[in-house]
Amino acid sequence: MNRKILWKLCLILATGLVAFFYALNALTTQTEESMSFIADKDRMQLKAWGNEAERLYLSGQQQQLENLLNTIKREENTRVSVAGFKTIHIAGEYPKNSTGITYHYGRSIDWKIHLYFKSNPIMELPFSQGNVSFLIQLPERMRPGTYWLTTRMAMQIFMPLAILILLSVLLYRHIITPLRRLDKATTAFSEGDYNVRVKKHLGNRNDELSHLASTFDQMASRIGELILNQRELISDLSHELRTPLTRLDIAVNSFEIQESQYHLERISRESQHIRKLVEDTLTLAWLENEKPIIQQEDVDLVDLLDVLIDDAKFEYPDRKLTLDCPSNAIIHNSSHKALGSAIENVIRNALRYTPFGKSVQVELTPCDQHYCLNIIDQGPGIPEQYLARIFNPFFRVDNAHMTESDSFGLGLALAKRHLNSVRAKISADNHLKGGLMVTIIIPMT
Repeated sequence: MNRKILWKLCLILATGLVAFFYALNALTTQTEESMSFIADKDRMQLKAWGNEAERLYLSGQQQQLENLLNTIKREENTRVSVAGFKTIHIAGEYPKNSTGITYHYGRSIDWKIHLYFKSNPIMELPFSQGNVSFLIQLPERMRPGTYWLTTRMAMQIFMPLAILILLSVLLYRHIITPLRRLDKATTAFSEGDYNVRVKKHLGNRNDELSHLASTFDQMASRIGELILNQRELISDLSHELRTPLTRLDIAVNSFEIQESQYHLERISRESQHIRKLVEDTLTLAWLENEKPIIQQEDVDLVDLLDVLIDDAKFEYPDRKLTLDCPSNAIIHNSSHKALGSAIENVIRNALRYTPFGKSVQVELTPCDQHYCLNIIDQGPGIPEQYLARIFNPFFRVDNAHMTESDSFGLGLALAKRHLNSVRAKISADNHLKGGLMVTIIIPMT
């Protein structure tokens, strides 16, 4: 078995989950990155305050600048100032082309704001001249990542939980759907629906479950066929037994001393009739149920045909029987008993329906990897509509010239089952010159 479900689970659960959590980590990092910047409207507000403070500072309106800073401090509940800084050179080489070094200790409003800082950072908006900056501790309402903890929890807990639940549901449905089909089919089969099948409902699946469905279909087909054949066989057997049993009852009820010999012969004949019918039926039932493949020995068809034809000539001395065959015809892995019983039934059937003085021709010819055996009689033949049914148990054509007291309609049915056991095939057709031609195809190996 190819274990496709195992590989599917490995691909989905192992490779899929690793890829999912890698993508989830990348998404979390990207989300954290995007949430670490001050919002555009807040940056515009900070720039507006910085521009206003710069305007007041450059125009020398000190009091108005103090009022602006106090207003921002009161409304935003934060620290705010305007400061200029210049470092004092103490040692080392003094920077070229510079009269001093400007000191910046605030953060640019375009930089990322670390989401895990306990206090808000100082933001610096440098003035265009004077080495002066507008400094403000970032107001709480402008702090980025307000919903970061909630977002992080949703992405790292609830999103994986939801996806894993969905994945579990999909895997459950993928596995349980064919099992439910199988359960329904089993229930229907147990209730007598022998035509129920599962594989056709699984689409193009090709895994262990589809293999199980195919196995169930084969089992259902086999068991259903056996049950139907047994029912039909029992029904046909009960029908066939009625006539000899009725005649037997009449013979027993009409038993008289003066005609005792006649009635004893009648009872004996009907008993043999019933015995043969039951034996043939049991043999047919065994072949139908077991469908054995018998491959035991090498068989020379020519020798086998010689023996069968000698027996048939002794039994039907008033018919002619001819054999046309090569000097030998060896087949391997076959059975004398199965082939002999089948061919004998066909030859006897041909002789039975061939009129007195007429002939039955037996022809054996090699063909590729098979031997072709044709048995041609000179009887009335079979109506075309019945040719496909003559190998069914208890089937007989309603024709006065084709009915005899010891014919049960089992001969050709038994022949077909015996031939199946050695991988041979049998068919029948009306011969061009009249009569029935039965063809048996026997593999050489």
